[in-house]
Amino acid sequence: MTDRALSVVRAGALTTVQDLGRPGHAHLGVPRSGALDGPAAALVNRLVGNAPEAAVLETTLNGCTLRPRSAVTAAIGGAPCRVTVDGRPVAWGAPVHVPAGAVLDVGAAVSGVRSYVGVSGGIAVEPVLGSRSTDLLSGLGPPPLTDGAVLPLGRPTQRHARVDVAPQPAPPAELVLRVTPGPRDEWFTPGALRAFTSRVYRVSPSSNRIGLRTEGPALERALTRELPSEGVVLGAVQVPPDGRPVVFLADHPTTGGYPVIAVVRAADLPAAAQAVPGTPVRFVAVRRR
Repeated sequence: MTDRALSVVRAGALTTVQDLGRPGHAHLGVPRSGALDGPAAALVNRLVGNAPEAAVLETTLNGCTLRPRSAVTAAIGGAPCRVTVDGRPVAWGAPVHVPAGAVLDVGAAVSGVRSYVGVSGGIAVEPVLGSRSTDLLSGLGPPPLTDGAVLPLGRPTQRHARVDVAPQPAPPAELVLRVTPGPRDEWFTPGALRAFTSRVYRVSPSSNRIGLRTEGPALERALTRELPSEGVVLGAVQVPPDGRPVVFLADHPTTGGYPVIAVVRAADLPAAAQAVPGTPVRFVAVRRR
């Protein structure tokens, strides 16, 4: 029987298994999780002939190195990076044949933060609550990759896409996040509300899969009493005691005790996954739908 598996030669700074996530479990305290740059993950799955729900690998900054035990088709997307097979350069953003035993090296991001590795058949680790995603906050799903780990692969179901290269958006030079004010915007002074949507923030190096932290003007609160813990959603912009907004991403907690000044439109969150530290951030208020 063919050995459908990937051996991890180099795990990289942080490489995790991600799919569409596990929505619908917030009442149990379980975040959605899933790929931070959903469109990039979906594209590499399409390129290798996988279903949209197939699990991929999400790398952070310096990529990873893999050795398939049987021949596979792979595609790398998201943050642009150098890709080689047994030391020979191959295409980024296109299907690539990787022979059994060959070394697939996904290099450091040239721009952006997170690259996505799709492999024909998908990463077939055991699902938890219907998802194979690694959740860094709750610890659900497989642990982040380590050197020497072995990942099972599923059986390919379709032929890979016949393309030379697939267009993908560049990582943002400036991150523009459309926000709907509330539900706790009244907890902030008028000056803070103006600053939030008129001043420029920058992505903090302390950002992670839980939240995009920002550096910039502190937002002054009009109400200083404690807020009882309440539910928070993907894209919620929470303001901790230091006054700097934090945008909740896929592994965010399901409840929080700091006021949420606004919520980011879901369509703008994939770009946040690729914004490197220091990237300017602007919050733009839009009307409630």
